[in-house]
Amino acid sequence: MAQFGKKFNANDKTSVTTLLHESIPLTGTLASGTYGTYPSDTNVRTYTHGMFQSVFDYPFLSSSANHIYDLSVGFHTSVISEATNITESDKRKRINLYNSMAQVLAGFDQNGNLRKFDENGDLTEGSKYNKVFFVNFSRLLYKDEIQKGTFSLKLKMSGAFGAPDHILTYADKGADSDYRINSPAGEYGVLYATEQTGTTLTAAPDVPMRAFFPNTATNGLAFAGLLFYQAGVAVLSITGSLTNPVNAAFPADIVQSQYSGSSFGLGTIANMLASGTVDDFANNFRRRIENISFNNTTELNSSIYFCRVGHNEFNYSANPSYLSSSKIVVKDDPTDTPVSYVTTVGLLSANNELLAVAKLSEPLRKTPETEYVLRVRLDY
Repeated sequence: MAQFGKKFNANDKTSVTTLLHESIPLTGTLASGTYGTYPSDTNVRTYTHGMFQSVFDYPFLSSSANHIYDLSVGFHTSVISEATNITESDKRKRINLYNSMAQVLAGFDQNGNLRKFDENGDLTEGSKYNKVFFVNFSRLLYKDEIQKGTFSLKLKMSGAFGAPDHILTYADKGADSDYRINSPAGEYGVLYATEQTGTTLTAAPDVPMRAFFPNTATNGLAFAGLLFYQAGVAVLSITGSLTNPVNAAFPADIVQSQYSGSSFGLGTIANMLASGTVDDFANNFRRRIENISFNNTTELNSSIYFCRVGHNEFNYSANPSYLSSSKIVVKDDPTDTPVSYVTTVGLLSANNELLAVAKLSEPLRKTPETEYVLRVRLDY
């Protein structure tokens, strides 16, 4: 007689979690140059509110465009006085951006005060980041999170510091085993700055970049920012003396005359901090991006069901085509061994509602002489 199904035992089901990683390379030409040049970048969207700008992988008016990341800048209220040549409205924008991002990423202390972004993440009285640049990646790219220890952001520099195409690199070196968990937004790591191909920034007078990254971690690398993995946000430090003309530090040389009519053509970060709008920061920053790369992470949760078929089970089919004139068509003689062919496994609820169907790649011959364990995996 045909058997319609059987119940699972407690040991017939298990659950597993698998982390899948995908490499995400973002070239600098995607941020500026592929779809026009400033101020006609058709894949860069600006907004009337002037709080941030968005970069897409295709002209943003196209239905095929995918959002890649947003760029913005924020100042803590304690340093907003350094922005001497911008309107009160622009000052409030910088403060509001800093506060809103800090609220989500840094949280509040035990007294209810908003925490600043902490240089090394220990939330003590150490150095803080009061002026920061935000790169907020689309979830389309980083999925569930950025894989720790894989992030790299390279900025093209020029001028007196190093070679004509000097490269400044931000990276979360060692974060696969050294990261922080005291953020309301999840886990985050420290970003370190290196020049060229990973050379450690030293305190030597001939390295002006050190003025922008004055503090060094125990690994000898310069503190340069924070990377929030589940939130997909890079917080890049804008530090150093505003009175120093910097020829090649972040984002100093970014501020050289990138477009005609700019009032920020002196090659110093002082002009940008004092007079630039959020859009000015974003325009100059993205046009210096050499590339951004990281691995994303997708958390795949799976339920695995072991469908056990004993030797005396499912040897007859309930399919109407299995019988012809009340005879089993796969048997030439009534005394022959019964046989069936398994093609499909159905998972049912306690109320016999069909919830999922698994198909075999080819029919599986089943007789009283065979037993099987069919492994069905549901991913979600």
